[in-house]
Amino acid sequence: MPISLPEIEIDQSTRLAPRWQVVLLNDDDHTYEYVVEMLVKLFQHTVETAFTMACEVDQTGRVVVDTTSKERAELKRDQIHAYGADWRMPSSRGSMSSEIEPAE
Repeated sequence: MPISLPEIEIDQSTRLAPRWQVVLLNDDDHTYEYVVEMLVKLFQHTVETAFTMACEVDQTGRVVVDTTSKERAELKRDQIHAYGADWRMPSSRGSMSSEIEPAE
């Protein structure tokens, strides 16, 4: 005998949290090796994906490295800012720049 389930009202005001993008900004003070290493360590990207992102940031000036919640995007931006200078380049004085923006 089939079981009859009660009707469930769905609250249309419940929505998913907005998504945010972590954007890495280009500079001339970090090597490709640094960018790949950082993206693998901080975002667990594969070496291949990280290298593709390093090429894009070098060519276009910016690359989206993650899309996530606002809180996690802020954390990841801060981790990029705290990653430190590129020891491979004497001119490197600090971390790369990053920003967050709403995902469209």
